[in-house]
Amino acid sequence: MTASQEPGISPTIKFGPSKLDVITVAGGCFWGIEHMYRKHYTDKGLVDCKVGYSGGSIDNPDYKSVCAGSTGHFESLQVTFDSAQVSYEELADFFFKIHDPTQTDGQGPKNIGTQYLSGLFTHNEDQQARALAVKKKLEDQWFAKPIATVIQPIENFWDAEDYHQNYFVSNEGYHCPTHFLRTTPEK
Repeated sequence: MTASQEPGISPTIKFGPSKLDVITVAGGCFWGIEHMYRKHYTDKGLVDCKVGYSGGSIDNPDYKSVCAGSTGHFESLQVTFDSAQVSYEELADFFFKIHDPTQTDGQGPKNIGTQYLSGLFTHNEDQQARALAVKKKLEDQWFAKPIATVIQPIENFWDAEDYHQNYFVSNEGYHCPTHFLRTTPEK
């Protein structure tokens, strides 16, 4: 499969040779989400990551317009992975635990606005069902407040500008304080 054949897939994301799948998430600053997936899943099934924009109605958005809140796009991360090494459910569960999916207006005290909302964009009906099941399990067993994450079929994905890709490698020392792995349930 090539990305250009699939709607909602980054045209530049890499796919590996075996059983591959894709997950697209949004949970605040896309730099922090990308950093967490790379940190925890490199050599454990992760094939590639691309930060970008998803969920809005404007074609070819740029960072400035997304941050202005006029596009409806979320700052998003798309991950290709080898499903023989890691499951969609594990990556979805991880997503919910590396940001605050109960926050309704963004992430943390500073990242407020539509571009920082929590979203899980599904690529088929099977992913939609699996994402909803993971959300329900975590609402029942993990989080004290209802999960506000939008779960919907993906319509588009636009790569962010090159300087946003793998941002933490280029900008050592910076760390997004709202993204960390929560290991203790609130309930």
